[in-house]
Amino acid sequence: MRFFFGMLKEALKIPFRNPNLVVFSFLTSLPLFTFMLINDFIIQQTLIQTAKILTQTLHPNEFFDFDETPLGLIERAIEEVSHKVLLGFIYLGVVHFLDFLNTVAIVDSASVIHKGETPMNLMDMLCRPMKEIRFKGPLITSIYTFILASFVFLGLISLATHVFIFSNEVFFFILFAVLFIALLIKSVEWSAIWNMSIVISVLEEKHGDVALVLSSYHSRGSRQFGSLFMLVFFVWSFALRGSCLYMGWSGGGNGIRITSAYVGLVCLGNTMKWLVFVVYLHNCKNQRLERVDPEVGRAAEAVKEGYDQGSSTI
Repeated sequence: MRFFFGMLKEALKIPFRNPNLVVFSFLTSLPLFTFMLINDFIIQQTLIQTAKILTQTLHPNEFFDFDETPLGLIERAIEEVSHKVLLGFIYLGVVHFLDFLNTVAIVDSASVIHKGETPMNLMDMLCRPMKEIRFKGPLITSIYTFILASFVFLGLISLATHVFIFSNEVFFFILFAVLFIALLIKSVEWSAIWNMSIVISVLEEKHGDVALVLSSYHSRGSRQFGSLFMLVFFVWSFALRGSCLYMGWSGGGNGIRITSAYVGLVCLGNTMKWLVFVVYLHNCKNQRLERVDPEVGRAAEAVKEGYDQGSSTI
């Protein structure tokens, strides 16, 4: 835990070393905030509408069939919200691209500040992405991670659906619930590797599967800390989403206002996440060098001794 809080403290120092990063992060997050607000408002309404349909088994009324099966409810929910889901997917593509641009800009500037290479003002930060950063590699890695995350998300949705369908069958309910929890735990660990691979693509000329392999290699030995970071961010996002959905479900407050606050906090959390992963990558590489250096030193000594012995024999 000391290592975890130490890296978190180090990440929090980055904006204090250069307060321009706070303004820069705010400016680069504005387009992302706008489209996330639209997308999340659609998602929120879709989830609330779906939840109301699915809970009719618990609270039926005279307008619906009391004997409708869980599978029938799922089919009707898909029919009623499919158009919103399609619209949400369209906005999701735009959100993912804007999130990618925001991530690249923040990771690059944060790394420069963390390493203390050169002092940067706000104008340097704004111009650096167009002059110094290559977007092709990080974009390829981002697509890789997006595809992998989508497969895992679909797996979680499928298992959650089966848990609902077999809610009256104890054996299958427990089976799919256990599989859901196991996949959720592994997804937290995998997401740490995926996020570090994006940081590697931004800071080094590595992309795609090479960046993913390097991320797995660097995080070996400290992977539990990356998983812990992602668990914290997952809980943060889940708590915000749950609070937003609950307030939307109960009808309390203004929907746009609540969603705006939620999206703003998510953007803040994302910025903090990338600061942490910049520090995490540098710490992983430093730890690996510390483990390798003694071995290199011993090998060099062995070669030197062999050489000396050979020289004396001659």
